[in-house]
Amino acid sequence: MSSPATAGGLAVVRTVAALRLRLRDWRADGDTVALVPTMGALHAGHAALIEAAHRAADRVVVSVFVNPTQFGANEDFAAYPRDEGRDAAFCDERGADLMFAPGVTEMYPDGFATSIRVAGLTEGLCGPFRPGHFDGVATVVAKLLIQTAPDTAVFGEKDFQQLVVVRRLARDLDLGAAILGVPTVREADGLAVSSRNAYLSADERRIAPALNAALRTTAARIAGGAPAPEACDAARQRILAAGFASVDYVSCVEEEALAPVTVFDAARPARVLAAARLGRTRLIDNVPVNP
Repeated sequence: MSSPATAGGLAVVRTVAALRLRLRDWRADGDTVALVPTMGALHAGHAALIEAAHRAADRVVVSVFVNPTQFGANEDFAAYPRDEGRDAAFCDERGADLMFAPGVTEMYPDGFATSIRVAGLTEGLCGPFRPGHFDGVATVVAKLLIQTAPDTAVFGEKDFQQLVVVRRLARDLDLGAAILGVPTVREADGLAVSSRNAYLSADERRIAPALNAALRTTAARIAGGAPAPEACDAARQRILAAGFASVDYVSCVEEEALAPVTVFDAARPARVLAAARLGRTRLIDNVPVNP
C-alpha cells in the first residue's frame, strides 16, 4: 500500500483501508482516538472542535467529506465551498494527526443500498424543511464511526438537532464512541460561525446577528416564566422585522428528547432553536434556556 499523502506534518488518507492501517498502529501503541467529522470549509468553529478533540484523546482524526446524501434536491451541494488544500493546512496548523478525505465512491460504492433513520428526533425542527437530511447525516456518521471506531467523536452545538440525533444513533447502535458537544463559536456580534456565512451579502451580514439576539431575548423570557409558544411567536416576528425573508421555525424544546416545551422547568434542560432564511442563505442557531 502506498504511503499516505501529507500536508506539512499532517497525513492525508483517502481510503478506509489506509485509515484503518494508521489507526491500528496507534492503538497498538495504546493511544486513544478522537474523530472530528466535517464537510470541510474549516473555520473557527472547527478549530474549537479540534481543540476539544486534543483534550479528549491522544490522537485526532479530522474527516473532510461533503456528504451528498444530506443535501436536498434544491440545496447547495454543488456550490458548497471546497478547498482541500486549505483544509489540510488548517488541520496541520492545529496539530491534527490525520485527515481522512474520501471521495464519494469510497463512501458510497456502486450498489450502496443502506440508509439509517433515527425516528422521533428528526420529524420536527429542521426535519420537515429538509426531507431526508437527517437520514443522510445518520448514515454517513454511522459509517465514519464504524470506519474509525474512535473513543470520542466531537460535534458542535450549533447544529443542535444533529448532535442529539448522533447521540441517539451512537447509543442505539452500540457504536462505542462518546459523543462530545462543543459550544457554538460566535463572531463578536453574536452570529454563529458557519461555512454558509460566506453566502451573505454585506447588507445580509449586517442583519444576520438579529437571529441570535432574538433567541437570547426569547430564552430569557421563557426562563422568566413566559409561555414558550408565545415567546417563540414574538421571536419570529422580531426576526422578520429585522429583514429576514422567512422563518422556518422558532421552537423551545427539551434538550434530550427535543420535545416541545410549554412552560420551562429548570429540572429539564431546554433550548430555543431557530432556522431562518436571509437572501439565499438558511441560517440556524440555538441558545440554552438558563434559570
